[in-house]
Amino acid sequence: MQISDNRTVTRWIIIIISFLILLLIVWNTYYLFQTFKAEERAKMELWAASQITLNNATENTDVDLPLEIISNNTTIPIILTEIKNGKDSIAKEANISEDIVKDTVKMRDLLESMKRENAPIKMEISKNHMQYIYYGNSSLLNLLKYYPFVLVVIILLFSAVVYNFYRATKAGAQNRLWAGMAKETAHQIGTPLSSLLGWIEIMRVDDVDPTTIAEVEKDVLRLQTIADRFSKIGSEPLLEERDIIAETEKSFEYLRSRASKQVEFSFKAPNHAILVLLNPELHSWTVENLVKNAIDAMKGKGKLDVVIEEKDRFVKIKVSDSGKGIPKTQFRKVFEPGFTTKKRGWGLGLSLTKRIVEEYHKGKIKVLNSEIGKGTTMQASFKRV
Repeated sequence: MQISDNRTVTRWIIIIISFLILLLIVWNTYYLFQTFKAEERAKMELWAASQITLNNATENTDVDLPLEIISNNTTIPIILTEIKNGKDSIAKEANISEDIVKDTVKMRDLLESMKRENAPIKMEISKNHMQYIYYGNSSLLNLLKYYPFVLVVIILLFSAVVYNFYRATKAGAQNRLWAGMAKETAHQIGTPLSSLLGWIEIMRVDDVDPTTIAEVEKDVLRLQTIADRFSKIGSEPLLEERDIIAETEKSFEYLRSRASKQVEFSFKAPNHAILVLLNPELHSWTVENLVKNAIDAMKGKGKLDVVIEEKDRFVKIKVSDSGKGIPKTQFRKVFEPGFTTKKRGWGLGLSLTKRIVEEYHKGKIKVLNSEIGKGTTMQASFKRV
């Protein structure tokens, strides 16, 4: 428990530090953006002063520096306006695409955009002649503006990769743990099974009622089947060409004979064999989990139907019940380890079933449909041979 708590604290510390680093990077980028913006404003004010100097130049004025300042601006788009008839009239532009300059509507839209980006710089040409410089952000500033968003996306993608790696590693460790526990369980069951087989022989010698011996043998064989199932979890099972109808019906009949008489069972399937690559013990476990889950959903009273259908290259087993139903939001969750709606459930039955069907038999399993208060249909699909 202490180790788990320490890991949780460490994980939260890493998350908080990562969040603080992200905030620091975003703040630093914002600071740089504002610094560059202020520098560009200073450049525009210097450009305006140079323009005024040129407009007011005489024969004795040194215009080399103003001309150099104006010509050096090749990145900041500029529109120079003056007021005529109460409206802005564009007098000059710089660093703007020819396509935009030739289009009056586009130029007007660009001017409005510049007005929103930066406050204008007033340029007094003469006492009664005022011009205004509107300018936009340079390409470098525009790139810097979107940099935090790009950075956040990169961090989120990196976090997703780390999370998926962590989740896959954790799932692998859990799978190895469950596999080890399953094999150990099979090993532990083996010892009392041997003793039970010995006791059956003693019962025969003592002339115990053959019917009683037969029933005990059935249960011992059942325990052997369960032990065999557990031993196969975590290892590659041997698949054989088997008639899926016969194998399914065998497990179905065993469960029907031991279920409550208040459950109405029905089994429908084609009248011919359908060959599928199966592991008989694991397939029996699949059928058992689906049927038992259906009986539990009905609380031991209702109608349970098992239907086998052929469709193209696939064979589908549908197990329907008249139970309480499953909300659509839980269609996927029911297959997650630990998920259960029962008070004393472990939430392993359907997760094991999914593993047997999809990982071992390369099939598919899903909640086909369900209605609250009316029942649920589970479907397992397998490829035909």
